[in-house]
Amino acid sequence: MLKSLTRAPSAPWICLRCLLHSQRLSRPHPRRFNSTIAATTTAAAAAARDPVPATNLYGLDTQHATKDDEALRKIFDNVKYWENFSRNANKKAPTGIVGNKYLTHPEGFLDFVKVTLERCERVLNKVKAADTVQAYKNMVKDLDRLSDLLCRCIDLADFVRGTHPNRRIQDAATKAYSVMLQYMNQLNTTTILNDQLKKAAAIPEVWESWSEEERVVANILQEDFSRSAIELPDGARQRFVDLSDEIAHEGAVFVDRVGPAVSSLRFDSKRMKGLEPQMIRALTKHGETKISTMHQEAHMVLRYAEDADVRRETYMAVRTANKPSIARLESLLKSRAQLAKLSGYETFAHMTLENKMAKSPEAVNQFLNALIEDNRPSVNQELQELMELKNSDAKTDNFPSQINAWDKFYYTHRLIANIDNKVRTPDFMSAYFSVGTVMQGLSRLFDRLYGIRLVPRETQPGEVWEDGVRRLDVVSDTDGHIAVLYCDLFSRQGKTENPAHFTLRCSREISDSEIAEAETTPHLFSSAIEAATDGMAVSYNKETKSYFQLPTIALICDFPISRSPTRPTLLNFSDVRTLFHEMGHGLHSFLGRTSLQNVSGTRCATDFAELPSVLMEHFVSCPSVLALYARHWETDAPLPMHALEQRLAIDTKTQAAETEAQILLAMLDQAYYSNLPLSPDFDSTQTYHHVYNKYGSIPEPKGTAWQGFFAHLYSYGATYYSYLFDRAIAGKIWSHVFKSGAEDGSLMRENGELYKKEVLRWGGARDGWKCISGVLGDESLAGGGEKAMKEVGRWGVRSPGV
Repeated sequence: MLKSLTRAPSAPWICLRCLLHSQRLSRPHPRRFNSTIAATTTAAAAAARDPVPATNLYGLDTQHATKDDEALRKIFDNVKYWENFSRNANKKAPTGIVGNKYLTHPEGFLDFVKVTLERCERVLNKVKAADTVQAYKNMVKDLDRLSDLLCRCIDLADFVRGTHPNRRIQDAATKAYSVMLQYMNQLNTTTILNDQLKKAAAIPEVWESWSEEERVVANILQEDFSRSAIELPDGARQRFVDLSDEIAHEGAVFVDRVGPAVSSLRFDSKRMKGLEPQMIRALTKHGETKISTMHQEAHMVLRYAEDADVRRETYMAVRTANKPSIARLESLLKSRAQLAKLSGYETFAHMTLENKMAKSPEAVNQFLNALIEDNRPSVNQELQELMELKNSDAKTDNFPSQINAWDKFYYTHRLIANIDNKVRTPDFMSAYFSVGTVMQGLSRLFDRLYGIRLVPRETQPGEVWEDGVRRLDVVSDTDGHIAVLYCDLFSRQGKTENPAHFTLRCSREISDSEIAEAETTPHLFSSAIEAATDGMAVSYNKETKSYFQLPTIALICDFPISRSPTRPTLLNFSDVRTLFHEMGHGLHSFLGRTSLQNVSGTRCATDFAELPSVLMEHFVSCPSVLALYARHWETDAPLPMHALEQRLAIDTKTQAAETEAQILLAMLDQAYYSNLPLSPDFDSTQTYHHVYNKYGSIPEPKGTAWQGFFAHLYSYGATYYSYLFDRAIAGKIWSHVFKSGAEDGSLMRENGELYKKEVLRWGGARDGWKCISGVLGDESLAGGGEKAMKEVGRWGVRSPGV
């Protein structure tokens, strides 16, 4: 397939971590914190006072870099500075959305589609006509270009239709998206493309002429064509298409219509002791308190209500989906199982995991079983603390000898509240985390580790979809301008609440023939290279003596805008972690600048894609990194490290339980995508209880059916383990490369270069196991397989700082 829907970069990169909160009843995902922070306070404070070195060791103009560093903080933190900065843009003529010069007006989308389709047809005809060795040698690059033409139109249109506030532009983008998507689907059923690629790969002289990157892309495209049933007989292929359509419909309906079996509960208001009186009054009428099972009040009941029976009834309601939701899920699972069988695979998991690092469901289960064994002692310790609290409670007549499912959140809250009372309010820490200082810190971190920095750039008229969007150019001390980053970080009406990373255009080398084609085709640009790239950012590579289109990224967050014009937006520590995480995805795109777009940046295996972003979370609470950015917005004083250590120590109290919850979901995901759905007596509820009661530390009460709420079973089918997998790997890389023993190497350039050389620069062009083997220096991991998966499970999941 020319744009594999399982690997498409530009569907918004709303990663699993960013969506997990929708499933949780407890506090946000906790992280451990390094107990050595207090010991490094003096050195960290000194670094904070003078974070920018007097001389630059990596070839940058120090004076210019210092100016950019100051501007980076100000464009996010100082409203007047930002207004003046944005006014400096050239106002002569609109430049088009993200620099695409076709998109200066709504009708421009149709022009963009028209030009793109014409280019696609030229490439398609070239591929069809190939019949010489030389023509076949160009086959991978031609197909990659075809994929790029589709992606950069579909991806940008998809982004604009969901982000741009102008309705006319939304509608135009939607039309463009629909036309291009239909065209892409036609190409993916065009057997000649697959036939020609197979012919090319079968010619020894052609295969030997291809670079390693071209061979990887050739294999990816062949696998994608195979999974799209292009080689099946006509009747079977039509059945595949029909099943695929059914799955898309069933999946969308399942996600959109998840609902509880009981929509609300009613209790005598006298039984609601423990909840805030104001909340009780708001929900009470005629002495009866109404609790919606789909709203926050149900979660508040589980945390605060002293009456165990109230908590039990509420838990049962919020953990039981309605029968239509469960029926839709079971239909989806059955359809996917049938699709896999039709395609020649044992199960849908086997079909999905074939091109992932795991390769097979057996390997995934090896990982999950090893992980749950590693995690079990910590879970038991956490439960013991909760049990001690429950034993000290006078009201323990509700199963007093165990922690029940409906007790967990209540006693966890009690435990955390006891610690909270001994720690200063967390609000004071936000003063040290303005958006500008955090972005400044990220740029400084990238500079030290990888020799790249974030440079503010004025936007031209029409370039951004909202006036508050900042443009940053990513500049390398060796390669110059390497990427464009649009930061849409502040909340506004109608904007999604979920953080997301969008790849609007991938890296790709531009051939001389493309430029020559543009020279001979009428266009509205000032040069052929502009015409070949739609007017968007390019760079010239002196080594290859060729042009590259630069990765273009949009980073979306939903931070509240400060109400005071003199006070910047301040972030809590969870927000800071989110920003680091999303910039980890961005970093992968910045440095994974491959010649072929099919393997650029985040276009890699699903179970490898979270590694750079999860690793970035480890840098957030590292003392030497905090010294780069954690400063009071008004006084510029460094953050009191001991206070942060005390505050984050609270998070350790639920770490193991949170990890176990994710392991159980990953195990359930694997069970559902086995052969079970094809059994005539398949019962998803029975499977759910089997998994939870076999592997979980707290029994799931009879009568619940939470699987009907598990929307990620559609989007992450058979790959839900990925986030845990990458967390385990990230923790190992952090401890082995950046924090080896007592040495702090979190800012050492040699460590950054090793990680960049072995992992980041490859994008998806190198097998993930080889990347991990290289960065860890462990050859035993290079081949992957069940043994390697089990070994990663043994590493366990460790939060940043541990």
